[in-house]
Amino acid sequence: MRVLTPAEVLFDGETPPAVLPACDHYAGSEKLMLKSLALQQQLGPVFDITLDCEDGAQVGREAEHAELVASLLGGEQDRFGRVGVRIHDFAHAHWRDDVRLILRAAKRAPAYITLPKIRNVPDAAEMIAFIEATRRELGIAQPVPVQLLVETHGALTRVFELAALPGVEALSFGLMDFVSAHDGAIPDTAMRSPGQFDHPLVRRAKLEISAACHAFGKVPSHNVSTEVRDMSVVANDAQRARNEFGYTRMWSIHPAQIEAIVAAFAPRDEEISTATAILLAAQAAQWGPTRYGDTLHDRASYRYYWSVLRRAQATGRDIPPDAAPLFAK
Repeated sequence: MRVLTPAEVLFDGETPPAVLPACDHYAGSEKLMLKSLALQQQLGPVFDITLDCEDGAQVGREAEHAELVASLLGGEQDRFGRVGVRIHDFAHAHWRDDVRLILRAAKRAPAYITLPKIRNVPDAAEMIAFIEATRRELGIAQPVPVQLLVETHGALTRVFELAALPGVEALSFGLMDFVSAHDGAIPDTAMRSPGQFDHPLVRRAKLEISAACHAFGKVPSHNVSTEVRDMSVVANDAQRARNEFGYTRMWSIHPAQIEAIVAAFAPRDEEISTATAILLAAQAAQWGPTRYGDTLHDRASYRYYWSVLRRAQATGRDIPPDAAPLFAK
């Protein structure tokens, strides 16, 4: 009898939830883009880089900035194909040109395109459709995944519908704009820790986004930490985002934050060992019920332990050699 892998038996025809690198690092200037690409070559594809055309481009020089971004995609410094772009928002006159310029000029399509300031479902759907039509027109073989930035009241009220849109792989929370959209009703202390985790309206927003993503197999991406000196603060923010709010990815705005975020999202050695032992026993039992220590397990808990190993792989942790059959295709 052929040995079945977790991906074949644990999802009953469903698509397994997406797994992306745990950190999404933003870079807006050419200097910071090149520095980020060099760091990615050093650390490996445990974090994504988002080249920013929205906040990074000077007014009136949007096309020049988009061409710079395109020149880096698929270049010799883009070794892993884990570089995405953020374009201008729907209300900006240049967003369509961002898409055309980047997809036409890049040696390789971006790993994803992030759409900021989403206000409603029709706007998001129109942008996604335009990206898809453009990539088809240019003969790009594979669809370009889209990530949506939820930072407005309109997006939050429709967050489950946004998560359900075809082509969307992740929703990100824009904390600063979300707090500012309340016109002073939420204090500025909610833009940083611990207030960002404690204020009821901000907590609600984070939980809604996370719940919507998990309902549709998409990746919830947590907002930035504004701390750039004390990495223990960044690590604690990442741990709270992961453990209390269910986020599996987090933004970085400073290179020093990247390793702290990746480490905080990675499973511990003992978690990896336990997951490996349970899943190998399950595989040997053809995915029927098994016992580990004094605890019984079946497919419901196997899914959890498979997520642990997938998360370990995405964060660059060592996977035990005897777990290789679990990842066989």
